[in-house]
Amino acid sequence: MPTRIRFLGVAGYEISGPAFRVLIDPFLSGSPSAPCTHEDLDRPDVILVTHAAYDHLGDAAEIAIRTKAPIVCGGDVRLILLERGVPEEQIQATIWGVVVRVGGVVVRPVECHHWSMGRLSGGPVTGTPLAFIVETEPGVRVYHYGDTAIFDMRLFGELYGPTVGIFGCTDPIELPSEGPGELLTGEMDADEAAYAAEMLAVDVAIAAHYLSPTRAVADFLERVPARDTTGRRIALAPAVGETVVVETRAGGVAGWIGEQTCRQA
Repeated sequence: MPTRIRFLGVAGYEISGPAFRVLIDPFLSGSPSAPCTHEDLDRPDVILVTHAAYDHLGDAAEIAIRTKAPIVCGGDVRLILLERGVPEEQIQATIWGVVVRVGGVVVRPVECHHWSMGRLSGGPVTGTPLAFIVETEPGVRVYHYGDTAIFDMRLFGELYGPTVGIFGCTDPIELPSEGPGELLTGEMDADEAAYAAEMLAVDVAIAAHYLSPTRAVADFLERVPARDTTGRRIALAPAVGETVVVETRAGGVAGWIGEQTCRQA
């Protein structure tokens, strides 16, 4: 069984390997383009939450309560989940470099240049945003960017060898500035995301942080091969609900957009 990476919208992905299923940043009930409801999802072996933003934390609490699935997250997200009724024994808080095995899945949190800010009943709470690397099968290691800005990621590529990367490449999604002025860009633009794929040396680069195709997504598909020094990197931008199928091949991994597997809401 090849690894399947189903796009749920924004930065939400359901990653299914031969032995386990991982759910990352499941933003569904608040999304106008959600391909399914959170009740439609099968029980994951583990839920990963990169940070406390509403479009990343999403329905993690509801899914965990319904399915009894464990969650790996930062300390601030843990407090929010506890307040929303997730049992303490289902939550594993972590931070960059503290590798954990939860639900049979080895989860490696890595550095993420972003912020994590949520709200408890008593006021705001802040914490450390996370990016993640998980290995779904021998030779397939998936990096999820966690809304990071661009920085030098070459060390991750050299040490951990991710083969598939998920990269945000678009402008903010309906996110007004809370101070004076306006937000002009997302965490990485298309060219920065393509450069991140080059630094990590992934074989397959998948676009993220959108609900429908935009000019930035098209730019990502153009910039990934332009930045590629290997001549073999594949750039993909699935529609919400579509699945990227990844399989190992000689010299690396290959991926393509496969069937639409999530029922339309």
